[in-house]
Amino acid sequence: MVARRHNQPIADEVPWSESITPYDEAHLVVYLRLLDASADGASADEMAQIVLGIDPAREPQRAERAVDSQLRRARWMSKVGYRQLLRD
Repeated sequence: MVARRHNQPIADEVPWSESITPYDEAHLVVYLRLLDASADGASADEMAQIVLGIDPAREPQRAERAVDSQLRRARWMSKVGYRQLLRD
């Protein structure tokens, strides 16, 4: 598989807020792809490489940190944040 190129840079740590941020809005597709990949049993290395475009062999700590952070925010969006999208 080929890693998707993003228009917006991927943060190693997602900016956290109890409301949807501009970062969230710019990365909704990334969050959906991570949720799908996780549900399909993809490894963290696969998610880093394919979804985030980070080479886990060259940057293992960055890849792990970014996947954890992005996936945590994706799960928050799927449980809490989506309500704000619906209201707006």
